Amino acid sequence: MVQKAKILLVDDRPENLLALEAILSALDQTLVRASSGEEALKALLTDDFAVILLDVQMPGMDGFETAAHIKRRERTRDIPIIFLTAINHGPHHTFRGYAAGAVDYISKPFDPWVLRAKVSVFVELYMKNCQLREQAALLRLQLEGGEHGGHAKESAGLLAELSARLAAVEEQAEALSKQLDDDSADAAAVATAAHLERKLTGLRRALDALEPGAGGPTALPSQS
Repeated sequence: MVQKAKILLVDDRPENLLALEAILSALDQTLVRASSGEEALKALLTDDFAVILLDVQMPGMDGFETAAHIKRRERTRDIPIIFLTAINHGPHHTFRGYAAGAVDYISKPFDPWVLRAKVSVFVELYMKNCQLREQAALLRLQLEGGEHGGHAKESAGLLAELSARLAAVEEQAEALSKQLDDDSADAAAVATAAHLERKLTGLRRALDALEPGAGGPTALPSQS
């Protein structure tokens, strides 16, 4: 059974959280509420999330400050953040959102279909990365077993499967990069997609090194 991804919804107004849940319920993932920046940071201490929808205007710790805390933590710095705001102070305000680490910045009222489509991209990438981590763990076990028990054929088959899964994620990452380029030319958003591509490139190199005749097993990079 495939485990559902978790999506963190951060807004101080209950009616806004309810509206987001209604929009995103069709994705059939686990939606987690947080009514403040502090509550969001607590949730991020224990759970892994595919994406964060973060309201900018909140009393106390606002969205920009919350995002800054998220990006400072090693555990959470790579989680995509989509800022949601009811006001728009122009390009400078939008730039501040991207500078804080957001991959997108959406003004209310927004198109529900567009928001759902954007979130679904990050959910799919998260799920594929989870599958890759599981496959990488199995591959390590198979390779260790092959060294002692001669299971070379099984190891080769699992390596081929992992390579195929990685190819699918690479294709999805390329599509995400194009979408970010279409939505905004902001350097921060492009840099986020480039970071993901660099991680995938590292994993691809590690897999290539595991191929027969490539010089033996190489440690796979962490995808956390």
